[in-house]
Amino acid sequence: MKKFFLAVVAAAFIMSGCTKTTDYQGTGKLIVKLTDDPFNISFVESATVTITKIELRKAGLLDSNKFIVVSEDKLTLDLLTLRNGITEDLPAIDLPQGSYDLVRLYVEEAGLKIKDQPENYNVKIPSGKQTGIKIFISPALHIEGGLTSELLLDFDLSRSFVMRGNLSHSAGVKGFIFKPCIRATNNSTAGRIEGLVTDTLKVKINEAKVWVEKDTVMATAYTDTLGHYAFIGVPAGTYSVFATKADYDTVSFSGVKVSEANRTILNFDLTKK
Repeated sequence: MKKFFLAVVAAAFIMSGCTKTTDYQGTGKLIVKLTDDPFNISFVESATVTITKIELRKAGLLDSNKFIVVSEDKLTLDLLTLRNGITEDLPAIDLPQGSYDLVRLYVEEAGLKIKDQPENYNVKIPSGKQTGIKIFISPALHIEGGLTSELLLDFDLSRSFVMRGNLSHSAGVKGFIFKPCIRATNNSTAGRIEGLVTDTLKVKINEAKVWVEKDTVMATAYTDTLGHYAFIGVPAGTYSVFATKADYDTVSFSGVKVSEANRTILNFDLTKK
């Protein structure tokens, strides 16, 4: 995977340990990271999006001309490579000090490739190309002179690509509708949850489903071949976390606390039914 500014990292918060100051005037730096909150990928070969421009808006400004361009480099990403803590970093840029509450993402096209099927399902994004996809940042991202902040853009494939047809039906897949679902997270107020999913004999389980809830499902992940999963950019707070797989019971933990710029380790042992 191409690395833009930093080596691919697990969304570590750069400002941790920094002392806040108000005497430094000028600009601060912003790093934008893109990642994926994946759906069940067992039948998907690739899931791509092509981004042509990213803009940010200063909090409280409603004039569309007040957006600041973060990137105008055309970038095609395979979201399936951005799972379990892996991110794609855009180059760091200088921004005026202040709070930013809205990101606008221009997506030219998106598509899926299903395993064992010759066809590529490409989906055009009319509004995403012309007017951009608007994503609110809550809490707002604060840029402070002399310091570096991070903004994480998390694509949720499970809700962004809607299948038309059915893989198990004789008619097969008839295509996909792209309804982008993207979460923007201010990493200054975020942590991460990660761990392993194994069976009762400590055998690592691949493609186990793990999800985080706080009133509703916030994010979903699937374990890799080592049984590992990770959620990055999780706002500080208390959550319930669940894990399961076909033919196994569902295991859950409640009261899981996530702190700013910290990692919470949570391992699951699943019992076969």
